[in-house]
Amino acid sequence: MTDAPLFTRTDAALGTFSLRPVDPSPSSQLRSSRGGPIADVELLHGWVTHPKAVFWLMQDCDLPDVEKEFARIAADPHHDAFLGLHNGAPAFLMERYDPAHRELVGIHTAEPGDVGMHFLTAPTATPVHGFTRAVLTTVMDMLFDDPATRRVVVEPDARNTAVHALNKAVGFEILRTVSLPSKDAYLSTCTRDQYLAARGEN
Repeated sequence: MTDAPLFTRTDAALGTFSLRPVDPSPSSQLRSSRGGPIADVELLHGWVTHPKAVFWLMQDCDLPDVEKEFARIAADPHHDAFLGLHNGAPAFLMERYDPAHRELVGIHTAEPGDVGMHFLTAPTATPVHGFTRAVLTTVMDMLFDDPATRRVVVEPDARNTAVHALNKAVGFEILRTVSLPSKDAYLSTCTRDQYLAARGEN
């Protein structure tokens, strides 16, 4: 799998953000030698099981569980996972899905151009002001870079107040609270026009 980014955005304050597909290969297949590059799934296992990632709902997963999950996503025609880089270093995770077929089936009436999304920033002991919003802006820019995308749909945990504030800042509107198998969530949407208006470009 190529390491070439699929999308790149330059932030005036924080530098370069880019995304490439997650490589779901087991870690044993990616280490060329001792001290070689860490596999995506090994890296992501540390992220999704960190206490700060509690809303990602993978706290109890071991490495084989994470390998299996990202292999499943890679094989799913309605779901994709991307590794986000900040100035070339792994820094965030993004998932894109078709809400007509995944996550919100029977709960949200998907319209043509709807795209579902999740994102997660890597845990850090030295947070940078504005970083998570820059990540979300990069994610939204990538999604709307596809002219077929008309609206982004998200379903964050109702208790995740930090992400609700971020979503509002980039143009998301909460439609209603919905009950999903693993959580109560705020079903929220953001059209291309709402996103551009939030960025002051419309």
